[in-house]
Amino acid sequence: MLVRKIGIDLGTANVLVFVPGRGIVSNEPSVVAISIAENKVLAVGNEAKEMLGRTPDTIMASRPMKDGVIADYRITEAMLKYFINKVSGKFRFVRPEILVSIPAGVTSTERRAVVDAAVRAGAKAAYVVKEPMLAAIGAGIPIHTASGNMIINIGGGTSEVAVISLGGIVAATSARVGGNKIDQAIADYIKRKYSLAIGDRTAEDVKIKIGSAIAQVKEEYLDVRGRDLTGGLPKTVKISSNEVTESIQDELREIINAIKKVLQETPPELAADIMDKGMVLSGGGALIRNLDALITKTIGVPCYVADEALFCVIKGIGIALDNLDLYKRTIMLSK
Repeated sequence: MLVRKIGIDLGTANVLVFVPGRGIVSNEPSVVAISIAENKVLAVGNEAKEMLGRTPDTIMASRPMKDGVIADYRITEAMLKYFINKVSGKFRFVRPEILVSIPAGVTSTERRAVVDAAVRAGAKAAYVVKEPMLAAIGAGIPIHTASGNMIINIGGGTSEVAVISLGGIVAATSARVGGNKIDQAIADYIKRKYSLAIGDRTAEDVKIKIGSAIAQVKEEYLDVRGRDLTGGLPKTVKISSNEVTESIQDELREIINAIKKVLQETPPELAADIMDKGMVLSGGGALIRNLDALITKTIGVPCYVADEALFCVIKGIGIALDNLDLYKRTIMLSK
């Protein structure tokens, strides 16, 4: 099948790929494994994630995206090439147009790096759109109306907060805190309290299974396995959901401060609209239990989790690709 357009949600934690007519065709971790001696890409995505924390000295498995932006240009290019080839085949007669999501707070240099990486990886033309705009489109928010809408998109590396009206971003901020920092906070807490070293994947597992933004009356427990730092041997400890809540308070406070900052910069008319409609939460971080309740309680404005919060950005990319000519004129940046 001839692929003329591809949408890529280039996240710190995951890369999602959308092709018009086929929907989401790929959802894999943004991890690349490289052979250090030969400087060659060995694996990308799911296969590379399996190697995280398990590689010998000769192989390096890493995430080329950090805080939503390119940390390693060459590896990001190799990753993009892998995903483009995966959906359109290595031998293609048409170079596709590619639309890539970027955080709202990126600099023009960081933006150009994404465009250049996409073109070098095989795109005929590359466009970048700010993530909050795409998340709002994917969450079903009518972005072109003369009314204020607030979107809070919590990804793996960044939390994007934006107020959108008449198809544009009126006020926005990008806090470099997301799912990965929350995982790190859980790992650090367990290390401090129990002298137990755990990996990123274990910390993420704890967050998903028993994590909550608000302390619960009825606690849940989870057995966590890791390496005892005093004896160096494997050990298992029992962690409660309220301990997880305690460990992630600083990161949640950063997200709430970002929301407050944007609300303080929002014109009064639009702020009144947001109070009526509430704020919309999207991204993987929106799935942390009771986060919407914590934001509602702290800010005093209703907060709701979007349907299929994890896929809001890629759904927005899909809608933008289907109406490429319309969106090219309004929300896209080609350089």
